[in-house]
Amino acid sequence: AAAYAADVAARVETLPHLDDPEQIAEPLHRTQPRAVSNHARTPAAPGRRAEVFDTLPEDEGPLTLAAAINRALADVLAADPGAIIFGEDVGRKGGVYGVTRGLQKRLGASRVFDTILDEQTILGLALGAGLTGLLPLPEIQYLAYLHNAEDQLRGEAATQAFFSEGRFTNPMVVRIAGYGYQKGFGGHFHNDNSVAVLRDIPGIVIASPGTPADAARMLRTCVATARVDGAVCVFLEPIARYHTRELLGGDDTGYMEPYPAPDGPDAHVPIGEGAVYGDGTDLTIATWANGLYLSRRAASRLEAEGIGVRIVDLRWLAPMPIDLVTEQAAATGRLLVVDETRHSGGVGEAIVSGVVAGGFRGEIARIAGHDTFTPLGPAAAHVLVSEDGIVEAARRLVRG
Repeated sequence: AAAYAADVAARVETLPHLDDPEQIAEPLHRTQPRAVSNHARTPAAPGRRAEVFDTLPEDEGPLTLAAAINRALADVLAADPGAIIFGEDVGRKGGVYGVTRGLQKRLGASRVFDTILDEQTILGLALGAGLTGLLPLPEIQYLAYLHNAEDQLRGEAATQAFFSEGRFTNPMVVRIAGYGYQKGFGGHFHNDNSVAVLRDIPGIVIASPGTPADAARMLRTCVATARVDGAVCVFLEPIARYHTRELLGGDDTGYMEPYPAPDGPDAHVPIGEGAVYGDGTDLTIATWANGLYLSRRAASRLEAEGIGVRIVDLRWLAPMPIDLVTEQAAATGRLLVVDETRHSGGVGEAIVSGVVAGGFRGEIARIAGHDTFTPLGPAAAHVLVSEDGIVEAARRLVRG
């Protein structure tokens, strides 16, 4: 036994040592961008898509956010026989907001099914499914419901590649309906606006689309990186935008967008790539999700006052496109961070520190949700970022 132990010790001494932080974290960041892009742009065969869709979604015309996600999920299941969707009420009912409506009927109960009302069970099932070669797409019904089960991601799924030096992975795409702004329904458990517990998990990808077309594109990217890289992805959906049609008010349908074809030139969004709206020279706004919707409305008002605005949509909260924000902030010399999460521990903290570290020396202001749980009814408007609040903050920053 002593000789065996000495032999093992001698062999261990010859193994590579961990000498720097990058080497230690390397298993968490193994990615193949080209392979991910190719996978994201590879739809099901035309015949299979014809079986799943009565009308191809790219031929339907402008869609809401909920409809775009629904069609993208159907496309994923059509293309990948190992992809499965499960969660509370996602099967027969089609989800509380209809996001998975019709998927069980079209793809079958073995591909889209209901679970018990327990988030630990949902994410635990995803852990096992991913390890066996399936591609789990679990749904957490509301962001606040994640917290009792979050260690399934932090302590289990996200650590798999790290502790095995990349030999094992736990691929999944966790869809979560989140953030505030629901009208007529809410309170903290249905309008949670804190994502701090997700952003400090090493190695996970956090997507948070702000438009219907981006939702489809980014979902494809998350599915592709889960399949190709074994990544753990969290897909945060702005619940209040699911059925939004208008952008600037009245009867316009400016928020709705056509579905991007899965084999088209804009089929997916690379991880960490943001987007820019406008080319104003007076102010840069950095935001995402509901903040994008509110900021686009605010920008219309500000431009009518002679304040030119450009908006950076982060799209990805991890990894975050800080270089893009810094570049666009430098173009105007002023940066307003519109952060719909809470002030303490909010996403905006990382944006501000990131652009300062990146060399931005212009003026910076940040507005964020108040450090409180979201109350019921109209009182919620007092603690969440508002369109009027964005306009006022922009005026102060530009005019002093």
